Amino acid sequence: MPCRKIIHIDMDAFYASVEQRDHQEYRGKPLAVGGGSGRGVVAAASYEARKFGVRSAMPGALARKKCPELIFVKPRFEVYKALSRQIRDIFYEYTDLVEPLSLDEAFLDVTHPKKGKNSATLIAMEIRKRIDEDLQLKASAGISYNKFLAKIASDVNKPNGQFVIKPEQAEGFIEALPIEKFFGVGKVTAEKFKKLGIHSGKELKEVSREKLQKHFGKHGMFFFSIARGEDLRQVEPQRVRKSVGAENTFSTDLLSTEELNHALEEICSELYRRLIKAEMYGKTITLKIKYHDFTQITRSRTFPIALQSENLIREVSRELLHQHREPDKPIRLLGVSFSMLEKKGILPGKQLRLDLKF
Repeated sequence: MPCRKIIHIDMDAFYASVEQRDHQEYRGKPLAVGGGSGRGVVAAASYEARKFGVRSAMPGALARKKCPELIFVKPRFEVYKALSRQIRDIFYEYTDLVEPLSLDEAFLDVTHPKKGKNSATLIAMEIRKRIDEDLQLKASAGISYNKFLAKIASDVNKPNGQFVIKPEQAEGFIEALPIEKFFGVGKVTAEKFKKLGIHSGKELKEVSREKLQKHFGKHGMFFFSIARGEDLRQVEPQRVRKSVGAENTFSTDLLSTEELNHALEEICSELYRRLIKAEMYGKTITLKIKYHDFTQITRSRTFPIALQSENLIREVSRELLHQHREPDKPIRLLGVSFSMLEKKGILPGKQLRLDLKF
């Protein structure tokens, strides 16, 4: 197989950088996008805030403790989405093989670029320069021969830098890599690796395929491959959407049936709006309940054809909620999602009739 040229572009503190760009009074100051009171969480933190230990997904109250001078601003997602589209337009000038991972990062396959020199390194530099000049935002890049290594490389010289891992450098780089830095290894998985005596890429490479599959199931084969620098995943310009969902974390815990039904109705309405926008419906509906003590359950139902009616979505969600919740435990979060998605245009015209009991 010919060597591919993959770039991973990752915007630097994207939401926070946009706010600092648009508001001069925020520049050079610790800033968090998100909620700083009640149950608010940090959606993004500027690099000035990160020096104090403020991170995304951190509760706002904890972020304030770490950095009393932290400035909180409300997110402007429509602005971020519009900028993300402009950034992708720059990507498409160089290749049609663009796989967005989120608003602020994407993989690009520039093995056969549409323009510029036939060098992934130079193309990454040019793209980052364009983003800076056109949008006054900074981006970092990782360049390698597969997605795993490109993703890891984009973190090496952050912020506003790039890093290349050539095929002949991959083995040494991976062996020296701490296990928690591996793509797909979160806190829990990292601890599991460490309990097995695996702290680095070198130690991971010494573990048999069978042992990894025993302890990590289907992910074991992935870990076995990436420890050897092998990742055959293609850059997928049209990623298949696997689910559509909506959820809400409440400002105060909910317990009464009336409050929960009202909250669930709002969540289902938002979910239905997102399904319409995605032109999708789904066969499997999943309810997520998170209690006041952070214990969590999910319950699902699958139907022979996709649900197209907002009323049916509400009814099934209510049934799942009241059949499976613990009535004496306050609830802090509810979520509803659809999977086994089908495109709107190919659904049968006859809607499912359900006999629901509450």
